[in-house]
Amino acid sequence: MADMIQDSGLGQVLRVITKGKISAFPEDDPNFKIPWEQASASEKEKNIEADSPTGLSGADSIVTTPASTPEHLIVDRQDVEAHAGLSTIPTAHSAAHSATGGITHRTTTLSRERTVPYTRERLEAETQEAVERQQSSIIAPARTTDGVILVDWYTTDDPANPQNWNSWKKAWVGFVIFMYTFAVYMASAIYTSAEPQVMEKFGVGQSKASLGLSMYVIGYGLGPMLFSPISELPVVGRNLPYLISFGLFVILCVPTALANSYASLLVLRFLTGFMGSPCLATGGATMGDMYGLLKLPYALTAWVAAAFCAPALGPLLSGFSVVVKGWRWALWPILWLAGPVFLLMFISMPETSASNILLRRAQRLRKLTGNPNLKSQGEIDQGNISFGKLLIDQMWKPTEIFLKDPAVFFTNVYTSLIYGVYYSFFEAFPLVYVGIYDFNIGELGVVFTCIVVGCVFGIIIYVSYVWFYLEPDIKKNGLRAQEHRLVPALFAVMLMPTGMFWFGWTAEPNIHWIVSIIGITFYATGAFILFQCIFMYLPLTYPQYAASLFAANDLCRSALAAGAVIFAHPLYVNLGIGRGISLLGGLLGGGVLGIWALWYFGAGLRARSKFAMH
Repeated sequence: MADMIQDSGLGQVLRVITKGKISAFPEDDPNFKIPWEQASASEKEKNIEADSPTGLSGADSIVTTPASTPEHLIVDRQDVEAHAGLSTIPTAHSAAHSATGGITHRTTTLSRERTVPYTRERLEAETQEAVERQQSSIIAPARTTDGVILVDWYTTDDPANPQNWNSWKKAWVGFVIFMYTFAVYMASAIYTSAEPQVMEKFGVGQSKASLGLSMYVIGYGLGPMLFSPISELPVVGRNLPYLISFGLFVILCVPTALANSYASLLVLRFLTGFMGSPCLATGGATMGDMYGLLKLPYALTAWVAAAFCAPALGPLLSGFSVVVKGWRWALWPILWLAGPVFLLMFISMPETSASNILLRRAQRLRKLTGNPNLKSQGEIDQGNISFGKLLIDQMWKPTEIFLKDPAVFFTNVYTSLIYGVYYSFFEAFPLVYVGIYDFNIGELGVVFTCIVVGCVFGIIIYVSYVWFYLEPDIKKNGLRAQEHRLVPALFAVMLMPTGMFWFGWTAEPNIHWIVSIIGITFYATGAFILFQCIFMYLPLTYPQYAASLFAANDLCRSALAAGAVIFAHPLYVNLGIGRGISLLGGLLGGGVLGIWALWYFGAGLRARSKFAMH
């Protein structure tokens, strides 16, 4: 627990205030000895003693033997800088190496572009690192031709490396990210229970009242386009965007719940959504910082489950209180949940970005030794990438790929449609279960739990696929073609239109309400599995643009979801629930053919794409 607090926001504040007396790092101790220098000196002494002629002391030998840097440890700085680039998940720096005398020599330190997730290179590097970790040898840093020493992990099992953390520490960080993501997504739909009273309070119609949900969704769709590139900067890392933005999110919860005008309510809802969005931009990246390629799908499944289930649980949390306490009690629970989560994050959330951890280690070593040539790979990468260039690349490149690559175009449009249908339920359910079955607002919130049930079924199916088939297959055969990840989606995709038609045409007064709810459960199961498959497929094909592609996909999904909240009510009122749901179900049915076509023709599309890594 102490090491978690040491690198948390609280630990960093205490370290600054006490000038390193509290939450100090080993390098803050003036007597700290750099492990690779100690090992090198010890190894040299052993070699000198072995080579010394009879009667010559070891001390005399050291004086007469010139210090030199092994040729295999020198790399051209231009080669290092040539690899500086973008990635979704900076990981432990791995490379070709040889182990002699308990010291692991690395001929280069991989940049972020070469440590992107889901690639064959990363799988091979992680396999080698697992072997090194068991050997627990000291890592000798590489040196560039101009004298720069690339600061790396001290040992193969360095506890500062997030990949080396024990399972409990990883689980705790994952839990904090899970709760963070849950609070942000829950805050979107929790507002829906208050819409009737907002209409009465501010004298607005149904469509305008729905804007309170739409503006929030637009906010968390736009946020990742900014926060995603910021979190990729080694000097910034993951924690700083998390803490600053989420702190503002918590603060904004208070004026939002106290808003006395319709305009201020909408503006504040947009700002809270925007400030809550970093978990959507980099939550998955945080998981990738800690977990290797084989275990990453399990961590991502838990993270996506928080994002998928939270909107459905929002109306349940506010439904009964709004009836008794008024519409503001649909907004106060956001503060009650987000406040403690922020405190947990501030107190116990360590930094997970390897680039940021090593950059700060290099800064401490420079201060300790006075040697300006001690630098991390992230500093070299960052020196060649301005924030403006990074932001433009993050925003334009995914747009270009979206417009020019049919696979990305289809997946973005189809996942946006699925997400839009999901958010249309917040307008359809009141019409069905309040209008037809005479549920009250609290009971209506309970209906949304069927989406959680569907998510649980989806988790069981997808995790079983990964555990019993995918992981053993990767261990035996290595990474296969990207389309291999779409196999569960080929069947899950058919559950969504089936569930939609089931729901739409069984929502009748003469049919029990549980029948229509079963249809929604089928939809939720299929949607969750399909999202998992798509989110593993995209980065395999475009690993160097994975972070920005996810941000762009989130923007597309959020834009259509925000629109769905507005158009769903008149759609279902004018066409009726059966016809309105059938229209959307028909569109989802067309996507069944698209997913099968992507699975069959995907390799050919990649072969013609100038963006994909072949």
